[in-house]
Amino acid sequence: MKTNQISKNKRKTWIQYGVFAVAAIALYATGMHTEVIGFAQRGLLATGLMNPDVEEIAQIRNNQNNQDVPVTSNLIKADLKLKLIDRDGKPGSLEDFKGKVIFLNFWATWCPPCVAEMPSIDTLHEEMGDEVAFVMLSFDDDFEKAKDFDKRKGYNLPIYAPGSNLPAMFQSSALPTTYIIDAAGNLVLTHKGMADYGTDEFREFLRSLK
Repeated sequence: MKTNQISKNKRKTWIQYGVFAVAAIALYATGMHTEVIGFAQRGLLATGLMNPDVEEIAQIRNNQNNQDVPVTSNLIKADLKLKLIDRDGKPGSLEDFKGKVIFLNFWATWCPPCVAEMPSIDTLHEEMGDEVAFVMLSFDDDFEKAKDFDKRKGYNLPIYAPGSNLPAMFQSSALPTTYIIDAAGNLVLTHKGMADYGTDEFREFLRSLK
């Protein structure tokens, strides 16, 4: 009797493993595993531990203003010659957004952390799309995948593909990577890894860069 019970338990365990295996294979086959992992990583984003320290950057700029020191004294100019191709195939560059604060994000549909932070970027875009230029630069092999992902999620984000080789200052080995350029064309923030960009603190930071 005891042997039969053990056998049943083993069979039940193997069935559970089998179900998990089939589910995992199905997720990979459909490409949904990236979104499942990304969804799980949003729990980590909610802690705020992954967010850039924009308060420190803002404090440095305020201190320079109070001491009559140009805020550009410790910054470098962003390479606005970065070439872009928009979702309609039209070529352009970062120079098209000269004079505006630029939110430049490197991402891909196969990157779980990119998928994890995307809802917060979408929220930020909805609230500040008229104030800030958003450039969501996709590194998918097939640009159509990026456009399909954006449409399926209902984001309507400004999606671009690289129009040429990346300038040296934008060559990052990590996805996602986010660059913030102020209205004067200075690169003020480089953040490698995911973050929650939908916070009040980050919105105020962007407004301070005009």
